[in-house]
Amino acid sequence: MLPDSRIRKVLIYRLGSLGDTVVALPCFHLIERVFPQSERVLLTNFPVHAKAPPAAAVLGDSGLVHGYMRYTAGTRSVAELLRLAWQIRRFSPDVLVYLMPARAPQQVRRDRWFFRLAGMRRIVGLPGDGELKHRFDAATGLYEAEASRLARAVAELGDAQIGEPANWSLRLTPGEREAAALAMGSLAGRPAIVCGPGTKMQAKDWGADNWQELLTQLHAQFPGYGLALVGAQEDAEVSEHAARNWAGAKVNLCGTLSPRETAALLEHAAVFLGPDSGPMHLAACAGVPCVIAFSARGLPGVWYPAGRQHQVIYHQTSCYGCNLETCTVEARRCLTSITVAEMAAAVGRVLDGRAM
Repeated sequence: MLPDSRIRKVLIYRLGSLGDTVVALPCFHLIERVFPQSERVLLTNFPVHAKAPPAAAVLGDSGLVHGYMRYTAGTRSVAELLRLAWQIRRFSPDVLVYLMPARAPQQVRRDRWFFRLAGMRRIVGLPGDGELKHRFDAATGLYEAEASRLARAVAELGDAQIGEPANWSLRLTPGEREAAALAMGSLAGRPAIVCGPGTKMQAKDWGADNWQELLTQLHAQFPGYGLALVGAQEDAEVSEHAARNWAGAKVNLCGTLSPRETAALLEHAAVFLGPDSGPMHLAACAGVPCVIAFSARGLPGVWYPAGRQHQVIYHQTSCYGCNLETCTVEARRCLTSITVAEMAAAVGRVLDGRAM
């Protein structure tokens, strides 16, 4: 473990949006424990897509970081990179904690070169060539979760304890919880199914008609439950379509809640339904069981929701691990092969002991 007495400033490097930030929560908590008196600043991108909220909207007033430094992801502008290097030098961090996804060796070497240029002499988590790819467990057929890989990357700081629920806490404020309770309206105080059918990525889209059929079946099977729909404003239409046949209490909150208020609402959920998405990760960090129609674009296990309480439906087709954002040749057969009956049965397994 690095001594914290001489560390005044810490720069944390993690790009991404909602899900990328949530899976790094145990590492953010670890960094706070190791450097409690240090000023901690997150170097991150600020996504422009409405469905991809920035890390600042996820961490909010949690105190896990104290500020943000903007990085333009994918930039090739020398002037922009020099400006960032100068900004880092001006901040003058004592240590950089590297929390980036598994990257190609040439990208890692480029990052090392850039941060040396920016004056960084102590870097935690920067891997050697290919050192920190996701490990494969032949016994389970799953690859190492991204949260586990990140914890392994910064293990010299200590144990991130990813199995401890407290290390997944977003430290929601009373105001955020109050906003969520008010938004629930007539659903407050009753068991609720929360569904977030939207996705910004075509390759993860199970289909609006599938969600509609699933919710129709669930309402007939569990009539005592209310329904809340969450997501970005752009998800409101697909959510409305999905819930068309839900005759009971329901509320469409797409675009009305911040990511942290959505996390507060999810604390009231009996189950979360959706694709591989940011709201799925918010539900998991709140300890809510998730039933997910999971695309095989990624390796099995890497981006599954944290915890053992979930029902992940993942069909490992021959083209799995493609990482495509738009799937045309295979017509998303990893997802289209997931049936409504499979999803309904999975929800039943979760709610069986809670059926009204």
